Amino acid sequence: MPEFATTEKEGRLLIVTMNRPDVMNSLHPPANLELEQIFNDFAADPDLWVAIITGAGDRAFSAGNDLKYQAMGGQMTRVATGFAGLTNRFDLDKPVIAAVNGVAMGGGFEIALACDLIIAAENATFALPEPKVGLAALAGGLHRLPRQIGLKRAMGMILTARRVSAQEGKELGFVNDVAPAGKALDLAKAWAAQILDCGPMSIRASKQAVHKGLDQASVQAAQDEQFSYPAVGALFRSEDFKEGPMAFAQKRKPEWKGK
Repeated sequence: MPEFATTEKEGRLLIVTMNRPDVMNSLHPPANLELEQIFNDFAADPDLWVAIITGAGDRAFSAGNDLKYQAMGGQMTRVATGFAGLTNRFDLDKPVIAAVNGVAMGGGFEIALACDLIIAAENATFALPEPKVGLAALAGGLHRLPRQIGLKRAMGMILTARRVSAQEGKELGFVNDVAPAGKALDLAKAWAAQILDCGPMSIRASKQAVHKGLDQASVQAAQDEQFSYPAVGALFRSEDFKEGPMAFAQKRKPEWKGK
């Protein structure tokens, strides 16, 4: 049984909770290994279409790397998929939402940046404070943040290691929506429900096309390549590709199969 994380299924939705509240949900290799397996299982489960990741308690989403564990000589086994099994995972086409319910620092912020949406409680705070302890945010933060909010805005956070509120995060562009304190998960579920109303094959094709397209040098190159992407091909071959237009024509809600 998982020791450092919990999971809950609500229909097609998986809710993953980092469960180390005594250390502000900071993660060590055993926790990352657990979370890696959770997201491996999520990726492989045809009945689960969207995931939310959050932190236990109301103080922290995640304070990132467990520095005390590291300082005390804990075995620092590298997890292939990174913090929370997400920061180095580049092949997951299903959407993942971060419900940030408090502090998201260092690796915790990097986990959130690796998600497709960030829903933050109004009391949430974000930072890449690694330079203050002689480290660097090398789990994707230094690369994802500039791509998501622009170079100068990102460097303003990275080079000062300053803390940013949920509202400022929304203004900067890395937070999608802000909830009252204690309600980040509820608002994340509302966003998930909107995604689940859409065709899951369409969502996966869209996510894959966006990410692979960003690797292309131009919009034209991205458009030319998109029809070769596996999730786009799977969409065209799917039952859902027929069901969507049929439901529209018959003025009824689609019955998505995810295949």
